[in-house]
Amino acid sequence: MNAERARTLAQWLEFIGRQHPDAIALGLDRVRAVMARMGIAFGCPVFTVAGTNGKGSVCATLESILRISGRRVGLYTSPHLLRYNERVRIGGREATDGELCASFAAVERARDGTPLTYFEFGTLGAFRLFEQERLDAVVLEVGLGGRLDAVNALDADCAVITSVALDHVELLGDSREAIGAEKAGIFRAGRAAVVADPDPPSSVLRAAASAGARLLLLGRDFGYRVQAGQWDYWGPAGTRASLAYPALRGAPQLRNAAAALAALDALREQLPVAMQDVRRGLAEVVLPGRFQVLPGRPQVILDVAHNPEAARSLAANLSAAGYAEESIAVFGMLRDKDIAAVVRAVGPRITRWHLASLGGPRGASASELARFLQAAGVTAPRTEHATPAAAFAAARGEAGENDKIIAFGSFLTVAEVMQALATGSSGPGTHG
Repeated sequence: MNAERARTLAQWLEFIGRQHPDAIALGLDRVRAVMARMGIAFGCPVFTVAGTNGKGSVCATLESILRISGRRVGLYTSPHLLRYNERVRIGGREATDGELCASFAAVERARDGTPLTYFEFGTLGAFRLFEQERLDAVVLEVGLGGRLDAVNALDADCAVITSVALDHVELLGDSREAIGAEKAGIFRAGRAAVVADPDPPSSVLRAAASAGARLLLLGRDFGYRVQAGQWDYWGPAGTRASLAYPALRGAPQLRNAAAALAALDALREQLPVAMQDVRRGLAEVVLPGRFQVLPGRPQVILDVAHNPEAARSLAANLSAAGYAEESIAVFGMLRDKDIAAVVRAVGPRITRWHLASLGGPRGASASELARFLQAAGVTAPRTEHATPAAAFAAARGEAGENDKIIAFGSFLTVAEVMQALATGSSGPGTHG
């Protein structure tokens, strides 16, 4: 017990990373067994959000609107960019080191030798923290898939699927049908299931029917209309007209915002929100690393896009973002992602590449990325670097004030660039 109290957060994170032989081990038996011993139960509505892309945006939007409406919200997301604390938010603030350490200690006492993965241990720690708070709502982002993800140990009052595309095929299946079935595992009988994919796989529809969920489909039960400089949402509770565009940038964010509003419509009896709450919540939502445009010149854009669907969105957002003399990429990816498809999607928008090696067994080297660019027929100049920070420093050194620097390809890439900016180690330029 004393040893547990003495651990710092960094020591706890190192400890929980060693409690299961595998980094990823999908399944709910371990989490449910420890949850039962901890007696975890929530007395407030739970939103669970799954999807290949967009789930972080929907979670952030739900939290923002509910918080503006005066609700105390628990938000659990992953992965983090700079600090583990980012994963657990209570009432709009990050959990403190002390709160996280105390929750990890409670999990350790209850697990009784049960091997838990890093994500499972962290999820149970977040659950324990949320249970101790007087919360009005909990918003949970699925880590991987849905059916066997640790957050699915809790029953969602409203489940959301944002999109279904190919990613993590070695774990979830090599087709949209297979992946859709895994994501739809978060549906529950008699409870709302919001599906924001414009063309959902039939497996999602079958899963909703089989579970007896109350299905809300984009285009049938809710949707949005784009107006001049604004947009309208329509759904089960009626229309919310003349909305300003969300603070999160990019065309897919209207669909994500509509999904969040449909989820709120589904639970409107427990969590009614006023029109002014919706307006302010959309205007004030923040989600770092999702087409995040930083102030200053040259313009710096951060995007964690790491799969083909996200890369296509990034390319479309760059196309709509205005002219730049040069669009300079700081690019690093994991080897087990579809690097070729990402390069094909974004390649036409890039005039110069700075390729970064990522560390760890999954990280692709800069030379590997160069081979993918060559195979895709990309002829723009490219330079290889040992780290994203080094690639970003080089990009900053050569960029003019009318250029764009786009750091993308992985959470790891964006996180290291953000750290370089925070410490002032990014080289010359006017960005503050």
